[in-house]
Amino acid sequence: MRTTTKITTAVLAAGALTLGLGGCGSDKASGGDANATLTVAATPTPQGEILTYVKDHLAAKAGLKLEVKEFTDYVTPDTAVQQGEVDANYFQHQPYLDDFNKKNGTDIVAVPGATVHLEPLGLYAKSVKKLADLGNGATIALPNDTTNEARALKLLEAHGVIRLRAGAGYDATPKDVASNPGNLKFKELEAAQLPRSLGDVDAAVINGNYALEAKLSPARDALVAESAKGNPYANFLAVKKGHEDDPRVVKLARLLTSPEVRKFIADKYEGAVVAAF
Repeated sequence: MRTTTKITTAVLAAGALTLGLGGCGSDKASGGDANATLTVAATPTPQGEILTYVKDHLAAKAGLKLEVKEFTDYVTPDTAVQQGEVDANYFQHQPYLDDFNKKNGTDIVAVPGATVHLEPLGLYAKSVKKLADLGNGATIALPNDTTNEARALKLLEAHGVIRLRAGAGYDATPKDVASNPGNLKFKELEAAQLPRSLGDVDAAVINGNYALEAKLSPARDALVAESAKGNPYANFLAVKKGHEDDPRVVKLARLLTSPEVRKFIADKYEGAVVAAF
């Protein structure tokens, strides 16, 4: 998939950043200059919107210069942090980060006290209005990254659509489906493609940020959606290990978990995104 980038910043950067594991970018996250601009990678909705709210309404008063770089995939933000091309990212939950670090040999960590929000995962369909109306042999699209695919399958299991084998964890795949009374077929797609797949499949389990971009609300449009109670999939600010105490990062963590951001999330997303602090 081609990655598109959108930059929002109070002061335009002098040059574009080149992202990727092959890059040799300077380690900006060292925190050597507490007055330097903090660059944060994020997916556009809601993370980029929340960061832009902080940049426009809270950052200047706190003495923070903030630049937001938006990406539409789930790989580049971590790659960029690891290589020092950006200072931090805000787009992922802990099971995803654990899997990414394990597979890529990276050492990215959550910033303490900077868990911001939850986006409930939902099952959406164009022609079906309730779960019981999914026909025998229906095709359901799932996100193809390890942890979100398992999360999607667990959502289906929680609502009695399938049953996973005992012990299936955060890396479950369709191969772990032990009972499938509706003879469902599963189509694995990149998460960003799932909203566009709704015309080609019977239903799709869509991540909250991509659902919002497609004007879909977990509270209003989903056949079923995750419960926020006890949910391990809250999103947080993350940095390369050792950079958690960068004063700019600490400042942003405080702003992201402020009463102002809590109100912004509640007012803008009306339950489609839920504050996790």
